[in-house]
Amino acid sequence: MVNAFMVGCMFVKISQPTKRAETLVFSSHAVVSLRDDRLCLMFRVGDLRDSHIVEASIRAKLIQSKQTREGEFIPLDQTDLSVGFETGDDRLFLVSPLVISHEIDERSPFWDVSRGQLERDDFEIVVILEGMVEATGMTCQAQTSYLADEVLWGQGAPSPG
Repeated sequence: MVNAFMVGCMFVKISQPTKRAETLVFSSHAVVSLRDDRLCLMFRVGDLRDSHIVEASIRAKLIQSKQTREGEFIPLDQTDLSVGFETGDDRLFLVSPLVISHEIDERSPFWDVSRGQLERDDFEIVVILEGMVEATGMTCQAQTSYLADEVLWGQGAPSPG
């Protein structure tokens, strides 16, 4: 009886990675602002627990409608937003809240977008953070998204929550 109870307790403990994902929080808004004299899209992510997420990585995708040069309409075109994959900055060590930054350069889908157009456009930025729970070794995934009206132009660093 005791063995069955202990096995049940262990199963409950390790089978709830979704609960762990709830303690990963993102800022309520993303901002477009200068950082080190470069225009960047930024948002903040933090971990509310003392136990760490190991092997954490982050991805961001821009989802919006697109018309090709040939006239084809693509309703949900997905474009990767670089958040440091080339430099390894997409690998996170979440001991304190971090500001994740996408530099708006020639390769960015926001390169030709003005402040006015950003406020008028219809798009969504989907952010996915994935890692392993330190205590159990199970994979955990948290995600959020920012709609066009949740991206603020010219603000300071994004605030938590």
